[in-house]
Amino acid sequence: MRRRLLALLCVTGSLVSACGVLPGGHQRHTVTVWLMKDSASKDFLRRFTEDFERTHQDLRLDIRIQNWTGIVAKVRAALKDDAKDAPDVIEVGNTQVSQYVDDGQLADLTLESMRDWGKEHWLRGLAEPGKDGNKQYGVPWYAANRVVIYRKDLFAQAGITTPPQTRDEWLADTRKLDSGGNQGIYLAGQDWYTLSGFIWDEGGELAVQKDYQWRGALDTPAALRGMDFYRRLQALGEGPVDADEEHPPQAGVFAGGKVAQIIAVPGLAQSVVQQNPGLKDKLGFFPVPGKSAARPGTVFTGGSDLVVPQNTDDQFAATAVIGALTGAKWDTELARTMNYVPNKTTLAGAVAGEEGVAAMAVGAAHGRATPNTPQWAAVEADNPIKGYMTEVLGGADPATEARRASHTITEALATDLG
Repeated sequence: MRRRLLALLCVTGSLVSACGVLPGGHQRHTVTVWLMKDSASKDFLRRFTEDFERTHQDLRLDIRIQNWTGIVAKVRAALKDDAKDAPDVIEVGNTQVSQYVDDGQLADLTLESMRDWGKEHWLRGLAEPGKDGNKQYGVPWYAANRVVIYRKDLFAQAGITTPPQTRDEWLADTRKLDSGGNQGIYLAGQDWYTLSGFIWDEGGELAVQKDYQWRGALDTPAALRGMDFYRRLQALGEGPVDADEEHPPQAGVFAGGKVAQIIAVPGLAQSVVQQNPGLKDKLGFFPVPGKSAARPGTVFTGGSDLVVPQNTDDQFAATAVIGALTGAKWDTELARTMNYVPNKTTLAGAVAGEEGVAAMAVGAAHGRATPNTPQWAAVEADNPIKGYMTEVLGGADPATEARRASHTITEALATDLG
């Protein structure tokens, strides 16, 4: 917390004023909060700030919006002991937390998480990346994950009256849809986030840690089963085997009118309708099916955690901000406002009224994140999983290619990031 004397001129580019004095001459202390661009609307932040400052009359919020581009270097600089005008609370991507934990410059929030914040109900895909051993450094804020976006009219034409609830049903329905000039599903060959969910469903992992060393694990029987399911599903459409879902953007392909399903975050439906207004009211959503109807498929969970730098002047005030932002009142309000999944499984009902977000919340309850090591960034820098997928979908031996990719992952996880 950056205490500012009343005599100083308070100048800030934040959304709210960072200066204030309580009645009777007592100074309000300022809590500087870094949030990422587009994570929350200006109206949400205004309402939150007014409520927080009304209920914490000794504190002022200075909310500063950051861009994702270059944020890792900027956060690392802010975490240094001699950082000037550093933040007290920082929003970080859930899979980024381990990079800052590895630097040893985040405050341990384990006690507050257990005592005050209900960590037993947190989404696994947000909570696990925020941990290091038994210590909690990142506090889940909001989540988003993939669902199946489908054409209700094409399903009806194929005689499919309800969305599939199991993988077997999904394959059978997609075969019916893959006819008459329509693609049953458009699934790019290098959509490794979707593959990850299928691998996790089979009990496999992208990488495992043993004796303090991380190793690639695509060559295990479970991981190979996940890849085999991906291969069978991907074959029921015309997705390119040598490209990911952004090349070309799958929203544009879906908008072309000849695709029955894609796997994406629900918000992509807006782009589809913008490109093809004729699809308005024809799009539906369902969770990625699992192996049985009792459990939806596992999905990769994206989203954000909130952290507190060790170099804050007042950790108590910083945790007050986190407690308010991630508490039931404002976390559900954020989810409703921005079409996110709330941070707890117990809050999923807050978004039940919106079909796409409700489907996303079902999947988020079984969400996962990438391996919890800062070196995973080195894997994604030149992602061998994509190349592995292309080779298998092109007809190469899966076991051979999986061993090769796993070896490359192991080497990347041994990289010293400095």
